[in-house]
Amino acid sequence: QLQLVESGGALVEPGGSLRLSCKVSGSTWDYWAIGWFRQAPGKEREGVSCLTRSGGQTDYADSAKGRFAISRDAVKHIVFLEMNSLKPEDTGIYYCAARKYDITSMCVLDRNWFPVWGQGTQVTVSS
Repeated sequence: QLQLVESGGALVEPGGSLRLSCKVSGSTWDYWAIGWFRQAPGKEREGVSCLTRSGGQTDYADSAKGRFAISRDAVKHIVFLEMNSLKPEDTGIYYCAARKYDITSMCVLDRNWFPVWGQGTQVTVSS
C-alpha cells in the first residue's frame, strides 16, 4: 500500500524560501502521479502543483506559477516542492497526494482526482 510522508514545513518570513519533501514508499513508485495541495484555516484544500507518472509534465495553480517548482528524485523516491518568494497567503498545511494512473503524461490538479494522501506539513509565512 502506498504511503506518503511530507516534511520540510516551517515558519518563514515573507520573501523567503522553503523546500518541501514527499517521501513515497510501499509501491512501485513510477505508477503514480503526485500532487501537492494546501489548506489554509477555514478554506478548502486547493491544488498547488502536480507531476505526471513519467516525471516529464507538470501543472501549477496560477498562484504558484513562477514561484514554485515541483521535481522528483527517482532514486530516493522523493517528490519536492520548491517554494520561493513566499507570501503570507501561502500559509497552510501542505499535503502530497498520489494516484495510480495508466496515462504517463497526465495529472489533474483537483483534490478529487487523488485518492491517496499524506498527513501534511505546516507552512507559516509571517514576519
